[in-house]
Amino acid sequence: MPQPRKIVITSALPYANGPIHLGHLVEYIQTDIWSRFQKMRGNECYYVCADDAHGTPIMLRAQAEGITPETLIARISEEHQQDFARFNIAFDQYHSTHSTENHYFATTIYERLKAKNHISRKTITQFYDPEKSMFLPDRFIKGTCPKCKATDQYGDNCEACGATYSPTDLIDPKSVVSGATPIEKETEHLFFELAHFEDELKTWTHKGHLQTQIANKLDEWFESGLRAWDISRDAPYFGFEIPGEKDKFFYVWLDAPIGYMASFKALCDRKGMDFDQYWGKDADTELYHFIGKDIIYFHALFWPAMLSGADFKTPNAIFSHGFLTVDGQKMSKSRGTFIMAKTYLDHLNPEYLRYYFAAKLNGRIDDIDLNLEDFAQRVNSDLIGKVVNIASRCAGFVVKKFDGKLCETWSPLALALYQSFIDKSEDIAGLYEKREYAQAMREIMGLADKANEYIDDTAPWVLAKDPEQQEALHESVSLGINLFRVLITYLAPVLPTTSAKSADFLQLSSLQWHDIEQPLVGHTITKFKPLMTRIEPESLTKMMDASKTDIAAQAPKEGNQNNEAEDLDPISDEIEFDDFAKIDLRIAKIVNAESVPKANKLIKLTLDIGLGERQVFAGIKSAYDPSELIGKHTVMVANLKPRKMRFGLSEGMVLAAGPGGKDLFLLNPDDGATPGMRVK
Repeated sequence: MPQPRKIVITSALPYANGPIHLGHLVEYIQTDIWSRFQKMRGNECYYVCADDAHGTPIMLRAQAEGITPETLIARISEEHQQDFARFNIAFDQYHSTHSTENHYFATTIYERLKAKNHISRKTITQFYDPEKSMFLPDRFIKGTCPKCKATDQYGDNCEACGATYSPTDLIDPKSVVSGATPIEKETEHLFFELAHFEDELKTWTHKGHLQTQIANKLDEWFESGLRAWDISRDAPYFGFEIPGEKDKFFYVWLDAPIGYMASFKALCDRKGMDFDQYWGKDADTELYHFIGKDIIYFHALFWPAMLSGADFKTPNAIFSHGFLTVDGQKMSKSRGTFIMAKTYLDHLNPEYLRYYFAAKLNGRIDDIDLNLEDFAQRVNSDLIGKVVNIASRCAGFVVKKFDGKLCETWSPLALALYQSFIDKSEDIAGLYEKREYAQAMREIMGLADKANEYIDDTAPWVLAKDPEQQEALHESVSLGINLFRVLITYLAPVLPTTSAKSADFLQLSSLQWHDIEQPLVGHTITKFKPLMTRIEPESLTKMMDASKTDIAAQAPKEGNQNNEAEDLDPISDEIEFDDFAKIDLRIAKIVNAESVPKANKLIKLTLDIGLGERQVFAGIKSAYDPSELIGKHTVMVANLKPRKMRFGLSEGMVLAAGPGGKDLFLLNPDDGATPGMRVK
């Protein structure tokens, strides 16, 4: 038996400004499975997390609700922990960044970095809201992208073309808080000199601490040179005041990852453990962070640099994952696929989702899709039809025919089959270790198929009718129960509740990985009770309907800066006249038109709207030969946010009508119309 490992695991901290949804749960389920697996293998493993509780959005939401930020974050924390507990996310410690421990470590790290001259002071020009008398974070400013001219873009980057820029580069900027035009104002800020760690980080990022895709992506940052990181924010701000400064607060992204340390310190204090033995610079602990690919920059550059500069242990690895889509599309509130954790739990067993995510997750950063039809089919087929079915097929015979007692001896054939299941133990463990959960689930279900084939071949329901075949019957169902025990042990990190129920049914105190090396012989089990029920289509429909209702009931209040995207269905979601008036319809001359390779419906149009040319992809190929369109005029939506497509950037929309196919007609104004003319 190898020496137990000392492991500390974290998940990214959920922001204390809204509820947990299924997109969040990809990460927490992935991490929890890994934590449970490590503990089943006998390792000393701790899984900690916390609410990310600081920042302007929380301050503004609390103001809008007429409560203190402390009251708000306490309420959200309770809601988060309830959702996590019901999904069987077993944190060893769940804490808050608004804690004495986090204040201590944020201050300690800052002062150590400052003492080593890694902190600088610079005067910067920043946008200021004259109505709210506050400096504006980048995400609280919107305007037109200076590169591609897309409207309604945030102050730090353009979601249409991907450009990054300073908020002061925005065209026609507006404050998200008040709608006022911000003014530029000088202020002195504190910076962490990330470039001091450039050589160290270049080595660290390519020493196996990151997935290869991530390490290669970070090379782009090194090519352009690492810049100093602004770690301060001006009052008013909800967070920790910077020691020795007046009206300056730590930027939320400085103390958020430090919250991992704070949570672990709270655990150490509760359990009487020595924090430095786990997070000290020379600690032999393994430290792992599970995060989404969108926050890798903070975790793979700033975070290890901060830790190294402050003489703390740096992570052994950072595991990034992709995003969640539902039925192949971004989660949508209008379609009912933007599903909150609580809404899911009102209709479905949480272990269904844990298994489905496990069946999709791997060690790469690929996005995963929750296809609801496949979700129901896979859960019903794999968990109920294959795994649970083994126990239900065999248990009744054991209890009725043999007083619940499994047979004492097995034939060589039975022993060989059992051993073949045990021989897969290290292979499956290796897949869990590498986070290749999908492959692990395939291996386990392959074994479940073998177990069901064995039961079909021995046909205990036939043997039960023959008095001379009772010994064969006893072996058949006893082996079936043992094979079920192996399978449910392999699945225990994914299905903790079902495995606990299975342990009760098998009359075992727990299911541990290495215990399956010895089969249950002469052992007594109890009466079988259903472990799971099938997913019915009605449950999915009700969940999606409830999601639509829930979202309507949770319309954002003033100051609640929840920037989750919302797809609007033009039939079911009414708009006001003021919304319609925002649409800018312009006459456009088609100066070029060409087919799009590998696209059956699209034509690539180059349009002159009098303000420069725009590129638009239009799904009108069934009705028009591209060559026929050149020189014609049409009507386009000129202020539609540009959309990145597989074939390029589409910078608007042309208007067409008709039943479809060849009967699809461009809105074609008189050819004497002037490009750029507004359509009233």
